[in-house]
Amino acid sequence: MSFLYHRPSEYRTHMNKEGELNLQHRAWHQENGTYAFSHALGAVIIVIGILIALYPVKPELSALGSGLLILMSCTTLSFLISTPEAWVPALGDANHGFPYLSGVGRLIVKDFIMLAAAVATLADSAKAALSCRLRTSAF
Repeated sequence: MSFLYHRPSEYRTHMNKEGELNLQHRAWHQENGTYAFSHALGAVIIVIGILIALYPVKPELSALGSGLLILMSCTTLSFLISTPEAWVPALGDANHGFPYLSGVGRLIVKDFIMLAAAVATLADSAKAALSCRLRTSAF
């Protein structure tokens, strides 16, 4: 997702360790657009959740939200392949690389659960939306 940042080539040099507060790095991330992207992504996730929650009122919107969640989950899961930080680095221990997930990798794995839930809610929402259409078109 580095193409969304202003200066992606400098990103690695400004990464913080988990729990670290580095005010210079924070200022750089604000200038780079890192936080703006993060906030926009959070807003998109909230909208997707609202769409899925509209199931009792508008199952077709719930199906749309489920479809969007499937796309988002697949995109995030692709980071397991494209992001070296998802795996434990070789720092001297024999246990590194695949299948040893780092903190970043473990965060990504939750998307398997979201993907499964999205497939289930998409099927249920689509079924409800189609049965609603069939009942209204019968009149």
